[in-house]
Amino acid sequence: MPISETWLLPDGVADVLPEQAQVIEALRREALDFLATRGYQLVYTPFIEYIESLSSLSESNQDLDLATFKVIDQLSGRLLGVRADMTPQVARIDAHVHPVEGVARYCYAGTVLHTKPQGFNTTRAPLQLGAELFGSDSIDADVEMVDVMLSLLQTAGLADGIHLDLGHVGLFRSLVAHAGLSKAVERQLSDLYQRKALPELAEFTQELKFGADFYNLGRYASDLDALQANLSAEIFENPEFKQAFDAVKQTQSEIQARWPALHIGIDVVELRSYHYHTGLMYAVYAPNRAAPLAQGGRYDGIGQHFGRARPATGFSCDLYALCAGQFKQIQKVVAPKGTDKALLDAIADVRAQGLSVIQLLGNDDLKSVPNATHQLVNVAGEWKVEAV
Repeated sequence: MPISETWLLPDGVADVLPEQAQVIEALRREALDFLATRGYQLVYTPFIEYIESLSSLSESNQDLDLATFKVIDQLSGRLLGVRADMTPQVARIDAHVHPVEGVARYCYAGTVLHTKPQGFNTTRAPLQLGAELFGSDSIDADVEMVDVMLSLLQTAGLADGIHLDLGHVGLFRSLVAHAGLSKAVERQLSDLYQRKALPELAEFTQELKFGADFYNLGRYASDLDALQANLSAEIFENPEFKQAFDAVKQTQSEIQARWPALHIGIDVVELRSYHYHTGLMYAVYAPNRAAPLAQGGRYDGIGQHFGRARPATGFSCDLYALCAGQFKQIQKVVAPKGTDKALLDAIADVRAQGLSVIQLLGNDDLKSVPNATHQLVNVAGEWKVEAV
């Protein structure tokens, strides 16, 4: 490759230019300030650490493991991982670094890195923002997290027309355990549910124990009343299944009470990240966007890897995706060169109003400042800001 081309960025990585960077940064500050008002404390986590510290989720989530860049530490010779998700790091903080008693709430914002894009037309270096709640296995904690997620999107001006999807891995897992299915059959069923392949599901479940229940779980996945009417009584007598079913209904009811205009959909066989989620899962979608604006779920026991298993629930989003297509013109006020006190005071006053003021250098003139929008001019002895 010619030297002139070596500066080009890898696929899935891009610069963020000023007109969009200020939109993203404004949203980051606004979002973190909002989370602080809800009691979520900000933490910073290292961009890279020993792979063992990042494996609390990756051991049970092969997708996360495959998304993690791994390098050898030149100092210790040990394997390092570049964070692909900040949740394991916050779990480490809760379990090992800052082990408070009772409920702990944390929030974060930082760049993560993926070996491959995680979706169509997505970046490999998202700016991940999220919140995590540790120490409560109550439905109230899940409801709070969903409410915080929706409120954050409302704060960002993205609440119009959004759709909330609710699911729960407990229904599928408890049915699999009740039927005594092998891991191979479980994986095949999970794939069929994910693809919404009802004809294949009908054929595959014919020979399974509780096959009709497995089929109806997929067929009526979005209608809890129809699901209850078509599943066998034996399944609803299973305490794990009943608990998961009631959790979805209660969460839907409580979120609807808080957000009466919100469209809420149910999909009890939406099994994304199935291997590490342990309970309720949720995702928010917007019109004309294939990927969710934000998503999360319950992942109890995540701190076990660090010696302190805790119930946990949380969500995250990509600030780059939230701000996609949003640009803001930068207001640039150009001031003349000089050290006159009145001029310097005028510059300070304009900057105090939140505007960007650039004072000319040397023999520069207005043309030397690209995209200048205003200038500071002296009118009858008074400095004023005028449009260019």
